[in-house]
Amino acid sequence: MSDLLKSPLKLQKPGWLDDFKAFIMRGNVVDLAVGVVIGAAFTGIVNSLVKDIITPLIGLITGGVDFSNHFIVLKGIPAATLADAQKAGDVTFNYGVFLNAVFNFLIIAAAIFWMVRLLEKLHKAPAAAPAPTPTEALLTEIRDVLKGKA
Repeated sequence: MSDLLKSPLKLQKPGWLDDFKAFIMRGNVVDLAVGVVIGAAFTGIVNSLVKDIITPLIGLITGGVDFSNHFIVLKGIPAATLADAQKAGDVTFNYGVFLNAVFNFLIIAAAIFWMVRLLEKLHKAPAAAPAPTPTEALLTEIRDVLKGKA
């Protein structure tokens, strides 16, 4: 019993721990995590762009058309607005809300496309070094052979 108390207790590391560490430290997982965090921060910017800049312009162009009150009452008494119909417990087919969601998606997708395109133009990757000519490749090979003999 006293020998058991004197010996240090060794905890074995689970075999999967090294695999998990390798998985987490791979570049694409870290890049994905960074992308999610940046995307979450970018959401506020894109939502403001759509809500505060693009949507008012579209409203001005279309005369303030709002599709959110376009619906069909499937069961119940027809109402003037969707909120009234839902408050009354009517079953409604809300195609206007769906159209608004599609329009918002298209606006957001276009905004992100143009912002990414602008960022790509601002941050151009440096041009790759040109491949060596056949003569340069031959001279490099000769130099390497001569170094090996010395």
